[in-house]
Amino acid sequence: MRANDTTTKIFYKGSSEDFIVFVDDVKILEQWRQDRSIALANVLNGWKIFVTHKHGAQGVLDGASKSTLQNEFGTDDEDTCMTKILEKGEYQVTSGKEHQGDTNLRNGPAMISR
Repeated sequence: MRANDTTTKIFYKGSSEDFIVFVDDVKILEQWRQDRSIALANVLNGWKIFVTHKHGAQGVLDGASKSTLQNEFGTDDEDTCMTKILEKGEYQVTSGKEHQGDTNLRNGPAMISR
């Protein structure tokens, strides 16, 4: 993924933790919400549930542990937890900042002086 590409994520505010999963396209997510015959693999962008440690949708992302999933959803089965997040979460589309590289590579790497 390039730094300036858009990212679509589903944010689920739980009672003890905030969860995020990434999806490929909002349209496919909406179709999945209406028609469960669509495979989750076609909806998700990576099969991972993230937590933000109660810092909302913009917090640092860590992988959700089985105990965190068990505490929030009553199960540590990722398929079941993923389904609940996709059903009840809200989607957010963000675009990252474009990175600026070195402009003159013959000067050597950019270094911070202390």
